[in-house]
Amino acid sequence: MKSPAHAAPRSTPSSPGFLTRLWPILLVLVLWEVVTRVAANGFFPPPSTIVVRMREMWLTGPAAHLWLSDAALDNFPPSLARLFTGWILAGIVGVVFGLLLGRSVVLARFVDPLVHFGRAIPPPMLLPLLIPLMSIGTPMQLTTIVFGVVWPVLLNTVEGARYVDRQHVETARVFGFTRGQRLWRVILPSATPKIFAGLRLSLSLALILMVVSELVGSTNGIGFQLRESERAFDPPGLWGSLVVLGLLGYVLNLAFFTVERRVLSWHRAAKQTT
Repeated sequence: MKSPAHAAPRSTPSSPGFLTRLWPILLVLVLWEVVTRVAANGFFPPPSTIVVRMREMWLTGPAAHLWLSDAALDNFPPSLARLFTGWILAGIVGVVFGLLLGRSVVLARFVDPLVHFGRAIPPPMLLPLLIPLMSIGTPMQLTTIVFGVVWPVLLNTVEGARYVDRQHVETARVFGFTRGQRLWRVILPSATPKIFAGLRLSLSLALILMVVSELVGSTNGIGFQLRESERAFDPPGLWGSLVVLGLLGYVLNLAFFTVERRVLSWHRAAKQTT
C-alpha cells in the first residue's frame, strides 16, 4: 500500500500532464489544416472550413435556445432519446438475465449457446429483417440498438455474478440472509465493477448503432443529417456531423467515467486496503 506522500498527483487543467495530453490534438489539427489545404481536395476540407460549417448548421439559433439552430433542435433530441432509451433497456435486460445466468449453472448450460449465437450476429445485418417486420421508425431503431448493445452488459454481468467470493456468500448464509438479501447485499455489489465495464462498452456501441439505424429511412437525427449532407454533396457538413458524433461520444464517455468513479469509490478503497 502506497503512502499518501508517494501518491501520484492528479492532473489539473494547468498541470504539465494536462498539457501533455492536449498538445497531440493541437498538432493533429495543425497538420490536418496544412495537408488538406495543400491537397485542395473538396472531399477532405480543412478543420477551419468544417468548424464554420458546423456553426452554420448547429449554432445559428437565438440565445433563448442556447444558440442551437432549428436543425440542431430537430435532430439532437431524437438521437439522444433513441441512444439513452436503447442503452437503458439493454442495461436492464443484460443485468437481469446476467444475474440469472451467472448464479444458475443449469440455466447457463441451456442458454449459453443461444447467447453466443446471438452475439455473433452483426446488428446492422438485422435491418433487412426488422424493416419489413416493424417498418421504418423508432421501434426498429430501438430494437437495433438494444440487440447490439445488450451483449457486453449481459456477458460482463454473468462473469461478475458467477465469480463472487464464495466466503462472502457463505457468510451471508450463516447470518441468515434470504436469497433476495444475498442478491442485493452480496452478489450485486460484487458484480457491480463488471457491470459498469459492460455498460461503458455498450454506451459506445449504442452511439454507433444509433447512427446506423438513423441512416436507414429515418426522418430526423444526427445520422439522418449526416446522410442528408452526403446526398447534398456537402463534405464540410458531412465532416461536421462526424465531428459532432465524436464530441458526443467523448462527452458521454467522460460523464460515464465520472459517475463510475463515484459509484465504485468503495471498490477502489477496498482494493487499496488489501
